[in-house]
Amino acid sequence: MKITLRLAVVGLAAGLLTLSAGIANAAPAAAPSEAQWLSDVTAVTNQASPYLQQRLSSPGKLAIVLDIDNTSLETHYHPITMPAIPPVLAMIQQAKAKGASIFFITDRPELFRSVTQSSLTAVGYPVDGLSLRPNFNTDPVQVNKTNARAAIEAQGFTIVANIGNNTTDLEGGHAERTFKLPDYDGALR
Repeated sequence: MKITLRLAVVGLAAGLLTLSAGIANAAPAAAPSEAQWLSDVTAVTNQASPYLQQRLSSPGKLAIVLDIDNTSLETHYHPITMPAIPPVLAMIQQAKAKGASIFFITDRPELFRSVTQSSLTAVGYPVDGLSLRPNFNTDPVQVNKTNARAAIEAQGFTIVANIGNNTTDLEGGHAERTFKLPDYDGALR
């Protein structure tokens, strides 16, 4: 009974998230093929990787912030299995090996903390911090994500890169550089 109820709550929450995303973005553009998307993502990671290699050679408490859906995990093309996005995972594993702390900031609700953390670690991401939308919070996405980055900085970290596929992942400051992965005018949220 407890498991069935929990699954029902998770299903309802996921449905509400999908519904609200559909209302907010009534007519997103069509998504390209997965191969084209991965090629476009690789073009961005090919720009970010040399910057990170150089920047992470400096001393300090350095951090990288990533969004999750269609930035770290393939949730558009593989919504059930949610594998890592290979070029992003490789870049982050290299950054971690150079001493960077890796933080994830998502608009997923706090209710999904354990499944989100498990999804990230199961595919190989190091997770030094995970910020989700607080329960019952109605602030705009960008406000929550900006506040989460400010909280990371308040812990003494310098965010050297903020990586996301949506402008709400990146705007609001609190990062030396931003790298935007493709979302094709909202087709991949």
